[in-house]
Amino acid sequence: METDSLQGGKFRREERIKNPVEIKNLFKNGGREGVKGAKIFFAKNELGFNRIAFPLPRGYGNAVQRNASKRYSREAYRYYKTFLNTGYDILLLVYPGNDSFNSRCVQFRTLCKKAGLIKDEQTF
Repeated sequence: METDSLQGGKFRREERIKNPVEIKNLFKNGGREGVKGAKIFFAKNELGFNRIAFPLPRGYGNAVQRNASKRYSREAYRYYKTFLNTGYDILLLVYPGNDSFNSRCVQFRTLCKKAGLIKDEQTF
């Protein structure tokens, strides 16, 4: 599989972490950073591309709010993924509150900076 084919703004199936064991492992053993309303968990993988999951805490609103929150998170990832270092498993955990695309982008960008996942600070 080409790693270049995973770049370019699309969020492909290969980039999703779906296995509950892998998600629990990220929670337990991954590095973590936090800002108000969100946390990021991350760990190196051996794949040559990033994988990501968007779990939500228990009691996160109704189905409409949960789906909107995940949609904003996926779009923020798609927007910034070309600026990220490759070879990481990432888990973005957001809490109820300020749900908008702009706030999610700010949260994701700040978390990635704190976690050291950015390729080049000057282009970001």
